[in-house]
Amino acid sequence: MATSSAVRPRAIASPADVAPEAAAKTAARRAAVERGVTHLLLIVAAVICAAPFFYVIAASLKDAGSLFQYPPVWVQVPPYLGNYQRLIFESGFPRWLLNTLIVATCVTSIKLIFDSMAGYALAKLEFTGKRIVFLLMLILLMVPFAALLIPLWTIAHNLHITNTYLALILPPLANPLGVFLMRQFILGLPKDLENAARLEGVSEFGIYWRIILPLVKPGLVVLAVIIFTDQFMSFIWPLVATTSDDLQVLTVGVAGLRAKGGVNYGLWSAAAVMSLVPIAIFFFALQRQFLARSVAGALKQ
Repeated sequence: MATSSAVRPRAIASPADVAPEAAAKTAARRAAVERGVTHLLLIVAAVICAAPFFYVIAASLKDAGSLFQYPPVWVQVPPYLGNYQRLIFESGFPRWLLNTLIVATCVTSIKLIFDSMAGYALAKLEFTGKRIVFLLMLILLMVPFAALLIPLWTIAHNLHITNTYLALILPPLANPLGVFLMRQFILGLPKDLENAARLEGVSEFGIYWRIILPLVKPGLVVLAVIIFTDQFMSFIWPLVATTSDDLQVLTVGVAGLRAKGGVNYGLWSAAAVMSLVPIAIFFFALQRQFLARSVAGALKQ
């Protein structure tokens, strides 16, 4: 006896069902291509930006003969450490680095306090002449430093502070950029917090210290990086304000290597690499704190 079995016809996908699926695959392929092109462009840009830095490192590890050898030797094996030994033991580099760190640290610490206090006053307090003070601060931002160089030296000379640490620390404190930045950060804070604190009887300094400062720590980190970097790379004012070898900073001391021993590109490259180490450590340390606080704030919101 024959048995008959019913054969079910397969469902045929309609064009309306196929079109969205094909479009999704096309969009996925397009997104993958765009990501690949973006990553490729970023890699090329990173290589272009990092190539000079790696070239300086390679030059600092070469002797004088390898620097001008043709065809060029990109990496000398074994590396030559004589440039670093000469820089550390035969020059004033350790003293220059110490002077630079002292000046940059003092200026950064003092300006963080003064600029945040002035920024709080301009942002949250009402007093006579507030707009005039802010306008004068903006005008000072437009004045080039070259126009202030001679008056600053005259004042420092009359105060008998040339060739001292005070000559390197006091003038940078008058830069109004930090006040402007802190004012803009503090203006973004809600007024309800300070008003509630005033109702509780908290003083203005207490509001600034206990409420404002904890909320603007990311701004303080940004300002610290700007000030420290600016002081670490300062050249014109330290060159004019000090003539003593014991008070030379890194920029002035490294520039003087050419006058003392001729053009030694390997020694200059070693000095450039060594000069970047402290500022890189400072930047990346504060960068981690800044990112951590930013992520914490986003999670709270």
